[in-house]
Amino acid sequence: MRVTDEVFIVGGGIANAFGLSADPDCHVYLIDGGDELALIDCGMAAGDSLERILGNVRAEGLDPARITKIIVTHYHMDHAGGAARFRERLGAEVIAPAGAADALRTGDERAVALDMAKAAGFYAQDYRFEPVDIAREVHEGEHIAVGMLELEVIETPGHCDGHVSYLLRGRERTYLFAGDAVFSGGRVVLQNIHDCSIQKSAESIAKLARIEFDALLPGHAAICLDGGARHVALAFHSCQSLFVPKNLV
Repeated sequence: MRVTDEVFIVGGGIANAFGLSADPDCHVYLIDGGDELALIDCGMAAGDSLERILGNVRAEGLDPARITKIIVTHYHMDHAGGAARFRERLGAEVIAPAGAADALRTGDERAVALDMAKAAGFYAQDYRFEPVDIAREVHEGEHIAVGMLELEVIETPGHCDGHVSYLLRGRERTYLFAGDAVFSGGRVVLQNIHDCSIQKSAESIAKLARIEFDALLPGHAAICLDGGARHVALAFHSCQSLFVPKNLV
């Protein structure tokens, strides 16, 4: 699904509204940098999701063989669980936040709260987190080139540790790939897991509220192509009023 000439949505489960791949995949974004493509998050690659996502890329007239980078926002399975399969299929390098890299490399299910998610029935008991080689760990302020385009890394913990968002100053507009840091309507996802923090989430929202951008592209639910910063401002206002922003779920 074309968002603009430089950004596409090529995956995401029915629960995320688009139904481009299997549940519980997050929104999977594709960036077209000209001579290079990159995925922002990749979902779980469960069932036929990987093939559906690659088919969606082809349907946009793009060649999946040009995908050289898989760039993840954080280590939760609906965002990064399929990274190993995508890396094996495409030969692409996986780029991850420094705070998430060790858990992704080792497949540490406790570190990513997969044990708690299984206990809650969110994932099947027999699901296994496949570890993946991380080619590059990124930190606050670093940049990732995707052809002629460039992503800036913004550390945004709170939803979980090792979470980052990516700012893309594109040809048409400026995009914030927010992962699960903040959503349309100024909402958040705070969960009863060991590394979720209201205080860190509020600090991350305050950081994002200082950034100028057009499009808010979160990991779930509605996207916003223009005026995206207003949604972050709503979350920031809630935090400044000593309240917690509304939860997405």
